[in-house]
Amino acid sequence: MEIPPLMAEQYKQAKELIEKSSDIKIYSHIDCDGICSGAILSTILDRLNKPHDIDFVNLDVLDNIELNHELTIFSDLGSGQLIDTKAAANNNILILDHHPPLRDLDYNEDKEFTYLEINPNHHGINGSFYVCGGGLCYFLAKEFGYTDMSWIGVLSAIGDMQNTRSGEFEGLNKIIQKDAVEEGYLDLIKGDLNIYGRNSRELFIALSYFSDVKLPITNNQNESKALLDELGIDSTLKRVTPEEQDILEKIGILCEAGEDYTLTREDRAILNKELEAIENAQTLPIYMSKDEFIVLFQIQKRIRRKRLSDLTTEEKGRLYNALNRMIINEVPKKYYKHISKILIGDSYTFLMEDYGFLRDGSEFSTAMNACGRNHEEKIAMEVLKGNRDWALDELEVISRKHRYNLATSMEKVTSDDRIVELENLQYFDGTGIKPEIVGTITGMILGYCNWRKPIIGFTQIEDTNGLKVSLRCSRFLTYDGINFGNIIRKVSNEVGGSGGGHAMACGAYIPLDKKEEFIQKFNISLSGNISI
Repeated sequence: MEIPPLMAEQYKQAKELIEKSSDIKIYSHIDCDGICSGAILSTILDRLNKPHDIDFVNLDVLDNIELNHELTIFSDLGSGQLIDTKAAANNNILILDHHPPLRDLDYNEDKEFTYLEINPNHHGINGSFYVCGGGLCYFLAKEFGYTDMSWIGVLSAIGDMQNTRSGEFEGLNKIIQKDAVEEGYLDLIKGDLNIYGRNSRELFIALSYFSDVKLPITNNQNESKALLDELGIDSTLKRVTPEEQDILEKIGILCEAGEDYTLTREDRAILNKELEAIENAQTLPIYMSKDEFIVLFQIQKRIRRKRLSDLTTEEKGRLYNALNRMIINEVPKKYYKHISKILIGDSYTFLMEDYGFLRDGSEFSTAMNACGRNHEEKIAMEVLKGNRDWALDELEVISRKHRYNLATSMEKVTSDDRIVELENLQYFDGTGIKPEIVGTITGMILGYCNWRKPIIGFTQIEDTNGLKVSLRCSRFLTYDGINFGNIIRKVSNEVGGSGGGHAMACGAYIPLDKKEEFIQKFNISLSGNISI
């Protein structure tokens, strides 16, 4: 896929609009995609020596917004909001958004102000899977010759889950990916196991978060450990020493000195049995010296549970086959053909990063979202713009705070039995949960409820009479062709609110007193669509 000619012409117009403007304001969304969008635009303007202001905002502040600058740029938002109602002849508006637009492509023809909207949906390009806000901003950067920002375009697409339908990037995202690889910023592993926490989580923990279908391992770390033990891929002893090789051989475990050794379930049983026998007898067997016992005891301490990044290709194949069998036991036959797209996906490593979790695309995007959920978007933007000395320390603090907030909020929902199930949907009252994280919590709750229906979370916006609404669903439901983003937009408008988003992740803002009406209308609107 290439950028359509009319869209390419729009980018030339956008470049000219920026070049002739001297008073510029940027509004961008608070999630990873929006932060990446803002970082790209801000970097463009920095390089052009253009003074500018940037605000990261929620969608609910955009309707009827005051336009007080020569040029106002909206990135990863704007297409679905009433942003031009107060525009005057001296205002210029540029929108770079991938969400379904309210206005047609020719909307600008009779306006006294300059209005330029670059939206892929106007050109027959799917904004949910083919390009996101950060990608659109990268193409603007590319118009200026700044292809070194391609990696940020990739990161934005990862954060926006643009690869969830097929496990790989599609459409215009492939161009951005190609640029990032050719620029030396991105290492791509095709057809890897699609499990979050490649570098940061022990594999048994990562597996317990699987939520597209409720499996025996979902929210059950003991079952995850048992599965990995059964497959013989859970534990590893790094660089076995000659002393370790000798004592392990004495108890019946054969390995090579100088190599990493993956312990089988039988190996772990032998080791545990040996140590338990010594503890119970309170004496050493005749074939083992005191020094050898110390080595054996230290071996147990040195055994490390594997992360996904530790697995060999053969081990990944065994794990894939086991997960595939488990899912087949849980889903209708019509979904069998989609299982591989759930389990297999490309993985992305940013080669210029030598800082832990920032090397993995998914984990980097999570850190960006953590900043957005904690009103620290500009810290994330500084990290993206390369200002690392102080911003990385702040990022660590924010990430820890974000994990704590998620854990305490999850405990509230799961321990209070707040999930209510209706005919076509399920929902929970998120009172006390910050509006900024209710979407994340809604996604995490999927593993605790009926994956065959979407789950909706509600929480009140502080000091207002408004509710934040977030919807998440299993990826399997999107393969039925249901676009919950379109549905939530329609229903929220009917109750005096606004909303939108993507097929499997979307949200809305509605009046507090319209909650029950919203639930009933949404439930009715899904009649005949939820078929399992």
